[in-house]
Amino acid sequence: MRLTILGGGGFRVPLVYGALLGDRAEGRVTEVVLHDLDAGRLSAVTRVLAEQAAGQPGAPAVRSTTDLDEALRGAGFVFSAIRVGGLQGRAADERVALARGVLGQETVGAGGIAYGLRTVPVADAIARRVARLAPDAWVINFTNPAGLVTEAMSRHLGDRVIGICDSPVGLGRRIARVLGADPREAWIDYVGLNHLGWVRGLRVAGRDELPRLFADPALLGSFEEGRLFGADWLRALGAVPNEYLHYYYFGRETVRAYQEAEKTRGAFLRDQQARFYEEVRDPAAPALDAWNRTRAEREATYMAENREAAGAGEREADDLSGGYEKVALALMRAIARDERTTLILNVRNRGTLSALDSEAVVEVPCLVDANGAHPVSVAPLPGHATGLVCSVKAVEREVLAAAGSGSRAAAVKAFALHPLVDSVNIARALVEDYTEVHPGLAYLK
Repeated sequence: MRLTILGGGGFRVPLVYGALLGDRAEGRVTEVVLHDLDAGRLSAVTRVLAEQAAGQPGAPAVRSTTDLDEALRGAGFVFSAIRVGGLQGRAADERVALARGVLGQETVGAGGIAYGLRTVPVADAIARRVARLAPDAWVINFTNPAGLVTEAMSRHLGDRVIGICDSPVGLGRRIARVLGADPREAWIDYVGLNHLGWVRGLRVAGRDELPRLFADPALLGSFEEGRLFGADWLRALGAVPNEYLHYYYFGRETVRAYQEAEKTRGAFLRDQQARFYEEVRDPAAPALDAWNRTRAEREATYMAENREAAGAGEREADDLSGGYEKVALALMRAIARDERTTLILNVRNRGTLSALDSEAVVEVPCLVDANGAHPVSVAPLPGHATGLVCSVKAVEREVLAAAGSGSRAAAVKAFALHPLVDSVNIARALVEDYTEVHPGLAYLK
């Protein structure tokens, strides 16, 4: 079976390939095709993968190409992990927003909107290409903003595109761990949008263990989200939010921390990865060692500004192992082999959340089999969460409208309606600023 990875020169591709190396079952991936527009990055990542595969019998063959059509033909699965504008674009997204006094983050607030406006037209074109050249392929979307991009691609691919994120999995794992439960045996009642969801229950053998967490202050303060949000706020909510909700609940503190930081996250990653790709240009440099060192630093500094603003301290060692590649491989195996499983995924709503229409992409538990991912019926969200979900979904719809029509007015509306942008005038200024720094937004008229 052939797996094509779009954005195949990306830094995290070795995580996916490393996960594939342990797969020896029938129906496994036998060939990986890497596609990227940057031949130099492709070469660097291919070297890392070759070192990963050394001495591994049956390792999937790897080839790379800068031709999209060549990459798509014959693919059984397509992982879409593109970054339109690269990390330089992300750094600009952050810098422009912070200069206007609002949040600049890859998926949340003004930065997320700018990234979506750049990415949706490209993702839309890729989805059209997949539908024509590989109509039977399943597309697993890694590209951020994951929910928005998945919804854009679903307009051409229907349910054959599924978005993934490791944040809900990591959150559920942490809660289960502090409660002494096996995450593999727990049902995580998680509902929302990508980077905007809440764990409302954790059931083991039919019993909800979450009330026990809220009743024990020591337990509640012993894991990442407890320290990030504070025990009192979690008890007030009666749920454990995804870590990205820290941007909403503690917006002023986070913006201040980002403005005071030596570098934004995007600028840090841009410079860090530039050093990595430059290092492995030397054929004598051990590519895998360089990648491992760079990755360790990357993981340890994840959401550092938020943890600093909250006084949450350093990340725990168990949270440094990532996990999105495991979600992707579990999803792929379930479909390819009809190995039924339950995963938290980004899929079309289909009535799961009554406050949203059926085509809206939501992030909820899904039953997965050979026919794809099927959202599980869930209880309604409380009013405060429903309001936030509907507000952010309305913003996403304006981004889709702007990307589809080139309407500058729709782009302004997207910024102005976002809960973290508190002024129509700031929204107008942001559109002006972003179109000046991003040639990819020249389509907005």
